[in-house]
Amino acid sequence: MAYVRKNQRDLTPAERRRFVDAVLELKRRGTYDDFVRLHIDYFRADGEGGLRLAHGAPSFLPWHRRLLLDFERALRRIDPTVTVPYWDWTRDNRADSPLWAADFMGGTGRPGDLRVTTGPFAYGGGRWPIVAAMTTTRFLTRDLGRPRAPLSLPTPADVERAMGDAVYDVSPWDSTSRSGFRNLLEGWGPGSGPTSWRNHNRVHRWVGGMMLGGASVNDPVFWLHHSFVDLLWTRWQRRHPRSGYRPALPPPSGDPQHGRVAALHEPMPPWQVRPSDLLDVSHIYRYA
Repeated sequence: MAYVRKNQRDLTPAERRRFVDAVLELKRRGTYDDFVRLHIDYFRADGEGGLRLAHGAPSFLPWHRRLLLDFERALRRIDPTVTVPYWDWTRDNRADSPLWAADFMGGTGRPGDLRVTTGPFAYGGGRWPIVAAMTTTRFLTRDLGRPRAPLSLPTPADVERAMGDAVYDVSPWDSTSRSGFRNLLEGWGPGSGPTSWRNHNRVHRWVGGMMLGGASVNDPVFWLHHSFVDLLWTRWQRRHPRSGYRPALPPPSGDPQHGRVAALHEPMPPWQVRPSDLLDVSHIYRYA
């Protein structure tokens, strides 16, 4: 029977506590940091050689769906009642949202070094040292809303622009694709700076701190963010049932993306799972 992922705003106090406790236990066991390292290992930009899976590629959505599933399964081995809630950032779009309460995700970072000092993931509590990162920072950092250069979270209209595109992805299958649901949702826009950060990418920028870059998994809100991204994919699939994953076939020899993106039936390392294996997960979970 499929289990349910709930909007974080609808969790009971007990459900919030159980989720936090399971995440902290995963960290204590060292398993949490394995997820951080995995994401760092697969964080590659367009210009880097080799197979590109986690970002700037069609497999952005199925790759993160599998990562999220593995994380959720690890949590449920600790507490079978736990699922990964989602953060609807079009609705809970302020730094004073209950999401950032001291009994859940904790708040923003302090001025100067952006160190998070409240909540269960604050370094001062002794249970959330940063041990796998792309810097030497040992504590969780955030800069919610970037007060020194304010940034807003995506709006329902921003999401609708992506949801309305009936084509999953388009050539050249990277961050420069001007259309296609995947890139519109992932959020690579033309130009540079705030106007180029959209949807998924803009949320990472809005949270700031540790959520910038490959080590973003160090912030537990990463999972709530990607749970909502996954929810949006399921909604897009229902809206466009005849629009499948693209590319269906690997880019041919001579194409700049040959050997660099995963087609529908090609395996996605570090697993042997294919995008086609992850298109329908309704037998595993559903969203409330």
